[in-house]
Amino acid sequence: MITFCTALVVLILGYVIYGAIVEKIFGVEPERKTPCYTMQDGVDYTPMPTWKVYLIQFLNIAGTGPIFGAILGILYGPAAYLWIVFGCIFAGAVHDYLSGMISLRKGGSSLPEVVGDELGSGVRLVMRVFSLILMILVGTVFVTTPAGLLSSMTDSWGIWGTPLFWSLIIFVYYILATLLPIDALIGRIYPIFGFALLFMALGVLLGIFTHDGWMPEITSAFESHHPSKLSIFPMLFITIACGAISGFHATQSPMMARCMKNEKLGRRVFYGAMITEGIVALIWAAAAIKFAGSYENLATMMAPAGKSNPAIIVNAICQDWLGTVGAILAILGVVAAPITSGDTAFRCARLIASDFLKYKQDKVWRRLLISLPLFVVAIILMNVNFDILWRYFAWFNQTLSIFTLWAVTVWLVKNKKNFYISLLPALFMTMICTTYIMVAPEGFSLSQLLGTVIGGVVTIALLGMFVRWLKIYRSQDVV
Repeated sequence: MITFCTALVVLILGYVIYGAIVEKIFGVEPERKTPCYTMQDGVDYTPMPTWKVYLIQFLNIAGTGPIFGAILGILYGPAAYLWIVFGCIFAGAVHDYLSGMISLRKGGSSLPEVVGDELGSGVRLVMRVFSLILMILVGTVFVTTPAGLLSSMTDSWGIWGTPLFWSLIIFVYYILATLLPIDALIGRIYPIFGFALLFMALGVLLGIFTHDGWMPEITSAFESHHPSKLSIFPMLFITIACGAISGFHATQSPMMARCMKNEKLGRRVFYGAMITEGIVALIWAAAAIKFAGSYENLATMMAPAGKSNPAIIVNAICQDWLGTVGAILAILGVVAAPITSGDTAFRCARLIASDFLKYKQDKVWRRLLISLPLFVVAIILMNVNFDILWRYFAWFNQTLSIFTLWAVTVWLVKNKKNFYISLLPALFMTMICTTYIMVAPEGFSLSQLLGTVIGGVVTIALLGMFVRWLKIYRSQDVV
């Protein structure tokens, strides 16, 4: 319990102290007009209240990642606490804040355009394809997961409680959320989703302090307790993505960069939303292990049929700790999390496609023309095995953060700012993602030692390329 409470306090202090440092390094200009005024169109560029912009950003990036990922991640032991706290403060929140603010400075440009401006036209093309694939994967995954959760709550309703029925309902909502002006549906329904999600987090947090149970302390931080004996490095850092750092977040930030009224609100909206997500992840990691009582019990409870399903733990905790009404609200919060990432994933895909096609989005038929192929691909992918979809989503997600962090680092260099705040997490995530794809079953299945060596070589090589570019850039800048 001491470790958990300390981690919670450090996360909050991270927002207050390190968030202010990052904000100062970026250099906000409160007098500069933001895109919601200079490019206002009533569809995507529209001024919105700060509380609503923050809430939408938080719900966009949350998904099921900080809940399911944290529950799976605590199986590695209290190292999960360390990764959530320090990953969130020094990597995830920096990644989200800087990518969002640079997008705002560039007129709300989508992520591929932001990255392409800094890393070149070749990388821009890769990012366009990479980002579109990730957005479609996110949208597809986040139809399947909430549909399954809703089906488990309504299985007695007959045909009206099947996963297919709920998938259709959710998909229709996604279509409307993608095509309508952002304040017409998303801006109205998100406060309801936000209440459910925040109620869930606060209710579970209260349960942690009021129910008996065992919780791990930091003394065994670097000892993996995973039942499959998987190593902490790099598996933990991929398992807990959204609660620490997630490439998906930077694809969402431009949407809020187009609605934010002043640059000084960026720390609250971008850095603050990531810290809030870290708190949610921390709560669920602690709740899961306390409820189960041991790593072995948690693994067994999640896998009654031999396949891990964190939703079982979520349902059990809500029913046991929060009572009937509380459980319904809490589970709705868990359902709201993926839905509020899935709808904006498709919307973001539309914006990315329209940005690089230079295709106006002022008319509904224009938005439908761009969106229709995306929906068709998603429907096809819904027939693919969910486990396969999720694994590739996880790798695409974390790899995307590498591109963003390197692009942000180059931008900081060009603007004569302290670039180490993004360079260090860029190197760390390069090492993590390269090692993971080398050793993972869905990757090259190499040995842990060989995969780690290759990851280190790739990371050092990229650092060498960056140092060489930095010397050339600075010499040209002096001239």
